Amino acid sequence: MSSSSRPRMTGIGRVLVVVYAIMALAATGRSFVQIAQRFDEAPLAYTLSAASALVYIVATLALVFAGSRGWYLVAWIAICFELAGVLLIGTLSLLIPELFAHPTVWSWFGAGYLFVPLVLPFFGIWWLATHRPQEATTRDAVPTAVAP
Repeated sequence: MSSSSRPRMTGIGRVLVVVYAIMALAATGRSFVQIAQRFDEAPLAYTLSAASALVYIVATLALVFAGSRGWYLVAWIAICFELAGVLLIGTLSLLIPELFAHPTVWSWFGAGYLFVPLVLPFFGIWWLATHRPQEATTRDAVPTAVAP
């Protein structure tokens, strides 16, 4: 039985991948400009912007290929890391604002991106939890004997 990731990339799965791809492009562009033009002003903030860009790129790719168990695991790791990053950086940006005088993608819980960075990982986690790879669900199924 051949399993294709194609059915997984319909409806909300496709929208999720598109939003992750948009965030990957936005965070990459932002961090590139920040690092190229004024890295010396806020190296921590701009390095964190680059790290968030990398996370969004990995999460996008992992969601596209999440039909395989390996990519599915990578998607879980990337999205959980994203959530931890948004919560940690968001909290720190409120408690120690001088650290983030120059904002990152995840500062103030993604307020500069309409809080998409805060909400997105929750949708990603929900999608991963409800769309396990076909190989894993097939392997977990235990055949039962039918009584005569």
